[in-house]
Amino acid sequence: MVHKPGPLFYTVAVIAGLGLVATGFLGMRSYDQTQQIEQLEQTLTTERQEFTTRIRAASSTITGLETDLERVREDLGELADEYHEEKDRNEEFEGQLRDLAGTLDEFERLNEIDEELLAKYSKAYFLNENYTPAGLVEIDPDFVLDRPDIADEYFHEEAYQFLENMLERAERDGYDIQVVSAYRSFDEQIDIKSQFTQVYGEGANAFSAEQGFSEHQLGTTVDLTTPEVGGTFQSFGETEAFEWLEDNAYRYGFILSYPEGNGFYIYEPWHWRFVGRDLARDLNRSDDRTFYTMDQREINKYLLEIFD
Repeated sequence: MVHKPGPLFYTVAVIAGLGLVATGFLGMRSYDQTQQIEQLEQTLTTERQEFTTRIRAASSTITGLETDLERVREDLGELADEYHEEKDRNEEFEGQLRDLAGTLDEFERLNEIDEELLAKYSKAYFLNENYTPAGLVEIDPDFVLDRPDIADEYFHEEAYQFLENMLERAERDGYDIQVVSAYRSFDEQIDIKSQFTQVYGEGANAFSAEQGFSEHQLGTTVDLTTPEVGGTFQSFGETEAFEWLEDNAYRYGFILSYPEGNGFYIYEPWHWRFVGRDLARDLNRSDDRTFYTMDQREINKYLLEIFD
């Protein structure tokens, strides 16, 4: 007797068939994924190799650029050194040119300045009868002692402002310092010396210079006094006005030519000579030097700035 399969059989068969189909499908899908993975791994390997190659090439390029950069830096350093050396040479050359220009300028200025202005006279140097200052100006009558025998007094043009400033300052400080005598020509000195000789004989040599040896001929020297003292010059040294000059005259470029103990004339507190502020200041600071004890070559160094 033949039995026909029942419904359960067919159900099981269908399920089994479906399982086989599913297994086959999954097998195929697994195969495809494996293939994709292998392809991806191959691609990744290729990309890695190419990337490594590019990295190596880039590294080589960078190394080459760094070498070139270092070479450029060295070249720039050498150029900078050469530039600074050339700049130093140019500055040195410019300095030499400035020094030369300054020397020429000083030489020209010295040629324009009267070298006699700082020469030591008083029985040492001689001014001839033709010498006169480059320019003379009349001293303000307010600063000149009123004397019937003298109409006016003159002083060196370029030094006059220093004299005027000094006398104005003294006046503000309460001292009426006035000029008794200023510029005297060669011939005027002859007359004065003759008058003193007639009165004092050879004794006049102790306080009066021979013609050509007087600082007054330079136009930069003044005899000073006060109205109270007048022409009694020696007593001027006992006044407060004289003390003011001792403390302040150097500020205006004036020195006392013949202090106590000098080897030329008697002590002359009234006799003041303009030598420029620099020299007057340095003499004022010195305890043992005077104008006439200094070496003439040392004095001449002050000539260029005498009117500064």
